[in-house]
Amino acid sequence: MSATDGGGAELRRRLLAEGDSGQQQQQPQESPKQPQQQQQPPECATTENSDHVDSETETEERMPDEKYVDEMAKKLPQGTNKMPEVLGYVLSGLPDRWKNWVIRGIFTMIMISGFCLIIYGGPLALMVTALAVQVKCFQEIISIGYSVYRIHGLPWFRSLSWYFLLTSNYFFYGENLVDYFGVAVSRVDSLRFLVKYHRFLSFCLYCIGFVWFVLSLVKKYYMKQFSLFAWTHVALLIVVTQSYLIIQNIFEGLIWFIVPVSMIVCNDVMAYMFGFFFGRTPLIQLSPKKTWEGFIGGGFATVIFGLIASYFLCQFQFFVCPIEYSETEGRMIIECEPSYLFRPQEYSIALFGASKTITMYPFLLHSLSMSIFSSVIGPFGGFFASGFKRAFKIKDFGDMIPGHGGIMDRFDCQFLMATFVNVYISSFIRYASPQKLLNMVYNLKPEEQLQLFNQLKDSLEERNIINL
Repeated sequence: MSATDGGGAELRRRLLAEGDSGQQQQQPQESPKQPQQQQQPPECATTENSDHVDSETETEERMPDEKYVDEMAKKLPQGTNKMPEVLGYVLSGLPDRWKNWVIRGIFTMIMISGFCLIIYGGPLALMVTALAVQVKCFQEIISIGYSVYRIHGLPWFRSLSWYFLLTSNYFFYGENLVDYFGVAVSRVDSLRFLVKYHRFLSFCLYCIGFVWFVLSLVKKYYMKQFSLFAWTHVALLIVVTQSYLIIQNIFEGLIWFIVPVSMIVCNDVMAYMFGFFFGRTPLIQLSPKKTWEGFIGGGFATVIFGLIASYFLCQFQFFVCPIEYSETEGRMIIECEPSYLFRPQEYSIALFGASKTITMYPFLLHSLSMSIFSSVIGPFGGFFASGFKRAFKIKDFGDMIPGHGGIMDRFDCQFLMATFVNVYISSFIRYASPQKLLNMVYNLKPEEQLQLFNQLKDSLEERNIINL
């Protein structure tokens, strides 16, 4: 038995002993002066804070194993109250409320500056950043499960979790690679096999992990192991799938990535500001510090910011052009004739019986839809994360960002927004891309390409589109 397992067993025995002694001490003693009152069953007892996850009643009724989970959760790193020593010394005279406000503000500006620098680095830098954020978010989620269930000494939990992450990334990022760079990769003999049988190889890799998990099952811990197996797959669904959708959004044009991400950032910052200065009315029980004033103020600020940012970005090809791989130049290009979404159009609006014509970019209408979603639905990604954290009695997913917590604390709303944007594009925006069709044609055999050419030529001649 390892030292960790021994320590966990000792803590369990201590908590069990404390639970037994506590129950003995709580037994009521008979009093000769007062008649004994009937004890109300615990499940029927009502308290003023019975719906509060941190209530004393709930803590007292916890089983020893649950108490152990609480003890282990307290040891997880928390970043909201963390700050560098230099800033702690400089801000030592401020009240805690304002101290946290300054720390959050400083590191918010640092993150925004870093985001602008990554955008300057281009699409490849954004994709690498998305992958790095995905890995860190997954690590923070899995670390919670590993920490609270370490008592059971479950075999291969962390190794299997990281293996499934690797397998999932091979599948999803491989899909993007085949979709956008399949022709270039196929020209390399050693990689052609990976492109042609990518999905089959991904399935084989997953099956290896599945068999590995089954062989690692231990008789006493079936329920815990299957719970953690489900935990891992839910984490993969939340993190890996969303990062895959983010990459797809980037390929549709940087504006489809930058504007939604910036909207979530704006909504988060402005909701905090309005709530800090004007917040009075609680919004939701999961997050007691969230207020209706912050929710509404952040929503209006996000709509205004979204329109301004969209108008500015629509003027540059670098942001509006889809990212494609050029066969002739052998590199990714961001050059195109902007679509109608990014060309000024005239719209007639009837105001008080009079018709008025305005000129604007059609993308602004789509920007309005995204800003409304990011303001109304986006925050529920944060509420979902708050419920998860309260279930484990933790305040943050990590301590990487002082004043904010972990990476997952800052990207909980971004994943939901990325899914919405991807679905929105595929439903209302996306059109057939000649470049993608050409990539599929290049993957055909020479005789199949010739057959396609003859069929296409005959069809064009029949419709008098070409005359040969």
